[in-house]
Amino acid sequence: MERIIDIHIQRLPEGLYLATSESVQGLVAQGRTLNETLEIARDVAKKLIEAQETEGIEKKWKQIGNSFHYPLVVGI
Repeated sequence: MERIIDIHIQRLPEGLYLATSESVQGLVAQGRTLNETLEIARDVAKKLIEAQETEGIEKKWKQIGNSFHYPLVVGI
């Protein structure tokens, strides 16, 4: 099942990107590019959510409906 979580992306002074989330406790991901950071964040979020569900921690996640907003980042 797919879920929507909110993440915050910050560009660090070193040029790296850092992703964190208030929606998924413990989610921290860092990468050299925005795409790499998002891929890592997705993997970390999946593992954290699975671990929380295994421990019986219930959370109301946003379900993906028939339409939703998605910010598309395009480098030019």
